[in-house]
Amino acid sequence: MRRNIRNKRLQTNKNNQKTKKFTKILIFSILILILLMTSLYLYEFYKNKSNYDELSKSADNMKINSNEVPEPTEESKEETPITFNLTAIGDVMCHNTQYMDAYNSSTGEYDFSYVFDDIKNHIKFSDISVGSLETCFAGADRGYSNYPTFNSPDALAYGLADIGIDVLSTAGNHCLDMGFDGLSRTIDVLDEANISHVGTYKTEEEQNNILIKDVKGVKIAFLNYTYGTNGIPIPHDKPYCVNLIDKDLIKKHIDLAKSQNADVIVACMHWGIEYQTTPSDEQKELADFLFNNGVDIILGNHPHVLQPMEKRTVTLEDGTTKDCFVIYAFGNFICDQNAENTRNSIILDLNITKNTDGKISINKATYTPIYMYKNPSLKTKKMKVLDIVKTISNYENGSDTSIGLNTYNLLKTQLEKINSIVGDVP
Repeated sequence: MRRNIRNKRLQTNKNNQKTKKFTKILIFSILILILLMTSLYLYEFYKNKSNYDELSKSADNMKINSNEVPEPTEESKEETPITFNLTAIGDVMCHNTQYMDAYNSSTGEYDFSYVFDDIKNHIKFSDISVGSLETCFAGADRGYSNYPTFNSPDALAYGLADIGIDVLSTAGNHCLDMGFDGLSRTIDVLDEANISHVGTYKTEEEQNNILIKDVKGVKIAFLNYTYGTNGIPIPHDKPYCVNLIDKDLIKKHIDLAKSQNADVIVACMHWGIEYQTTPSDEQKELADFLFNNGVDIILGNHPHVLQPMEKRTVTLEDGTTKDCFVIYAFGNFICDQNAENTRNSIILDLNITKNTDGKISINKATYTPIYMYKNPSLKTKKMKVLDIVKTISNYENGSDTSIGLNTYNLLKTQLEKINSIVGDVP
């Protein structure tokens, strides 16, 4: 019995020793495994870190290289050249025959849109378009009237806006035909039609506020002056209401335009001798004054007939040169006059560039010859501004039968006159 107990104890001790030995082996194996895994982890860590450092260095090099791009030169900092088109037309007149032709008796309203159908696309798509107003919008209650004191339906202003007229010069010999009240209401009507205006004013503050239009980022200043007001006195308490041709006033306005960093200065001049197709000595002398004091472009009106145009290179007092352009007179855009050359005119298109140095280049002057046609075969809507070249061509190829042989020959004669008066395109 005791021997059995002893044998069991020996067997138990032997088993315990085996267990202890196995446990030691297991623990040692686990430690070895942990050591191996730790080594592997450290190896991968330092390997990845090395790659990361290489990538970081590469990225840093890329940053360094990107920062090594040369600083922009003064030339590269300058703006790119800006080219735009300025379109101009002559005197907008409205005789009684014109507004009676535009009257719709069934509606009691006026509509001038048909007058411009043939030529509106020459104006509508220009970057900026300018005209000269030779009538007033004093209101129906004042009575619409003809020469010598003009008052026209407001619909004419809206018709001009519809074809794309942006600016109208209003300082002309007829601007006070209906007095200061008529002058003021004319301004209000143009404002309502969204047409900018220059030359007549309701306050002194407005007179000294230079009209500047932004065209593609180019600042164009507009000035306007007239030789007189047909003997109608300017109100003594409102001398500011009309810009008269006065060199001191003109110089003041040019300087104001310059102080506002105008890139281009356009002077709309109501000057010259009626029905003369050549400029007077006074016009030429005044053009020199305008150019030498900072004006770039002169758009002349008042004679009711065309006068020549010219492009000049003007040398200033400091020795620098600049491009300048003058058309001494456009003639009538619309009218119902019958004197020689009063129904032919042009739509002028100037291609202009503001260069990177700020100087202005007048690249090209082109024009569309036009004629104020009155169709004797119609009872209403007889008045129409014709594109002469297009109308002649359409008649010759048979696509337009609205004119006859007599009108065709008339238009050919008018075309010759226009080209002869205006001269070669500069």
